[in-house]
Amino acid sequence: MNLFDVYPINDVTIVKAKGSYVWDDNGEQYLDLYGGHAVISIGHTHPHWVKRIEEQLEKIAFYSNSVRIPLQQQLAEKLGKISGKDDYQLFLCNSGAEANENALKLASFHNGRKKVIAFSKAFHGRTSLAVSATDNKNYIAPVNETDNVIFLPFNDEQALEDCFEENGKEISSVIVEGIQGVGGINVADDDFLRKIRQLCDKYKAVYIADSVQCGCGRSGKFFSHDFAGVNADIYTMAKGMGNGYPVAGIIIAPHIKSKHFQLGTTFGGNHLACTAALAVLEIIEEEKLMGNAVMVGKYLKDELENIPELKRVRGRGLMIGFDVPEELKELRKNLLWNQKIFTGEAKPSVIRLLPSLALKKRDAEDFIEAIKEEIQLLSSEQSVEVSPTINVGMPTGSVGK
Repeated sequence: MNLFDVYPINDVTIVKAKGSYVWDDNGEQYLDLYGGHAVISIGHTHPHWVKRIEEQLEKIAFYSNSVRIPLQQQLAEKLGKISGKDDYQLFLCNSGAEANENALKLASFHNGRKKVIAFSKAFHGRTSLAVSATDNKNYIAPVNETDNVIFLPFNDEQALEDCFEENGKEISSVIVEGIQGVGGINVADDDFLRKIRQLCDKYKAVYIADSVQCGCGRSGKFFSHDFAGVNADIYTMAKGMGNGYPVAGIIIAPHIKSKHFQLGTTFGGNHLACTAALAVLEIIEEEKLMGNAVMVGKYLKDELENIPELKRVRGRGLMIGFDVPEELKELRKNLLWNQKIFTGEAKPSVIRLLPSLALKKRDAEDFIEAIKEEIQLLSSEQSVEVSPTINVGMPTGSVGK
């Protein structure tokens, strides 16, 4: 049997990882500034995270949600404390797509409405309703097509107001990433998020803060939506929540009431998942990783902005993107193969940086030196390619004629 071919694959096999570094099967070391799609929040194989999981494995790895699992309540309390959302409620599941799917369903159960507002370049997952709210036709199968999702321009307050004025009584929820990841590291304006809160309050719609990539401290605040100074009704989380162990969740404002059997999950909130997520929160708190994300992220942004070839450097904390011009289109590939540095991308020409929140400044410095070196090499090659050739035997001054 062969694997179903769904991704273009880099021809490298990673067999070991520690901190911000990974090693391939030939012993080659790579700096990881991508963290496997923003998943590695505290560093690969952090000793505390490993120990907590090992200790839990010795006790019990899994039992169903038909019994009490005290680790779930411990996780809820820790998450409430660190996120500042103590009065919210937690539902645990397995992936970002599942978190967004459940958030959209719960909003619809809450107000009995069907319409969802999503935004241009949004990515909310690949399951049925989540993918319908994702702005990429290539991901939406015929069975996922629906008239219930309205796409609006990102950061366009007027378009949002107009849509609510026309459809307000039908709108169940607005789902928005605080920083779009797959869309290219596009930061939601604080005023835009405040406008969403205002209109959701006015029309009794549910504000869903997709924090799958931009949550768990990556922006320098626990949720990047917090920069706007307003609370969402539902926050969705995954990616860095488990540092590589599959765990996700939604936290739900107290005015949204639970009802048996509306939501459910087999593996969500299992013993190992809760342990992994608790370990992540303990490390984020103990090692002050949100502060580190601010400090190292500022250094990276400042240095990247000083490289004239790179355009539109943007992001918050350790969620950074920048545009790469056509003449440097090989930059990401060269960073991987020449400099041994993993970065991410967003089509067509964005490089994304999503490293561990524990990334050290010296590793950031190494990256800046590496990217400058590769830009210089690519620019030199470009200059050689476009240089005019002097034809032998032609009079001086006839170059390029």
